[in-house]
Amino acid sequence: MKLLKGYYRRGAAFLAMGKFKEALKDFQQVKKLCPNDPDAAKKLKECEKAVMKLKFEEAIATPESERRSVADAIDFRSIDVEQQYSGARIEGDNVTLDFVKNMLDDFKNQKCLHKRYAFQIVLQTRDMLRALPSLVDINIPDGKRFTVCGDVHGQFYDLLNIFELNGLPSEENPYLFNGDFVDRGSFSVEVILTLFAFKCMCPSAMYLSRGNHESKSMNKIYGFEGEVRSKLNETFVELFAEVFCCLPLAHVINDKVFVVHGGLFSVDGVKLSDIRAIDRFCEPPEEGLMCELLWSDPQPFPGRGPSKRGVGLSFGADVTKKFLQENNLDLVVRSHEVKDEGYEIEHDGKLITVFSAPNYCDQMGNKGAFIRFEAPELKPNIVTFSAVPHPDVKPMAYANNFLRMFS
Repeated sequence: MKLLKGYYRRGAAFLAMGKFKEALKDFQQVKKLCPNDPDAAKKLKECEKAVMKLKFEEAIATPESERRSVADAIDFRSIDVEQQYSGARIEGDNVTLDFVKNMLDDFKNQKCLHKRYAFQIVLQTRDMLRALPSLVDINIPDGKRFTVCGDVHGQFYDLLNIFELNGLPSEENPYLFNGDFVDRGSFSVEVILTLFAFKCMCPSAMYLSRGNHESKSMNKIYGFEGEVRSKLNETFVELFAEVFCCLPLAHVINDKVFVVHGGLFSVDGVKLSDIRAIDRFCEPPEEGLMCELLWSDPQPFPGRGPSKRGVGLSFGADVTKKFLQENNLDLVVRSHEVKDEGYEIEHDGKLITVFSAPNYCDQMGNKGAFIRFEAPELKPNIVTFSAVPHPDVKPMAYANNFLRMFS
């Protein structure tokens, strides 16, 4: 029985990471141990179908070396805007605050943005992100404030509430969103276009870090890919995947605060210069510094241990302390984990987790939080908030049916 449960749990974990081939092997063992169980047979069959689909996609895929950038093939200016379109419009090349406000009002009312303007926003954001290093330094002048938000996960109406509570992004009121903008919540398209539009409007008002869900394998399973197909089109699926590969991996605020989506490393001695040197323009690998930045979690005891997620690792207070000392930093801020109060302070006050999706997936009952820093002290001021109502579209509405079957 234990063996059966072990195969089942590991198979489900592989599925959660999009590793269909590995999952198939485990569910074959489940079927072998439980040959007459109709549920095991059904799940094995779905696994086999998913692997066959994956093999077909791999067979028809263009080799990496020959692949053209989808962004380079798009000319948004050649796309006509129909006369009957009554939504927000960008006049010329510049995304303005008036346009963003109009777009937000449209999104609130569940209206779509015209594809011409969606392309314009995503392509302009891509150009900005590509020019950035893998580790971005942020300078906050004395007396000015800076806000760090954690995972939003497609919860657009809670994102609007953050702006209601803390003000819209601007040069005077800049934000860093620390990864996992999309997936699970069913308003991910609205979230990503909002964050990208603010980036276009004023690059220094909006900083964006990559999370583990800004990846093809996660988006295929957890809803973003399906939502993009439904609200935009297939070209945008490829375009977002390309732009996500341009997102920086970490930020440092005023040489004091290290902000990263996941966490720290399986080896000692990692310097900020090592993070700057990462070639990030790819899908996240399954090991190494880039993987650990996106996937790792803190643990309450010293040292390092295996990750409960099956990728990345768990790291203790001693690892955090050493990394901060070696890089002359004061604090690690990370996200990646739901917390009852929207945040948690760990590792002797040297590490803060911040999570900004309240009542996560409409069922966790947690609060959301964001952190305000004011220069020069950069003392973290944590603000918590509760979920707000949203239209009756369930989380995971666009997710892979296959995943829902295993939930």
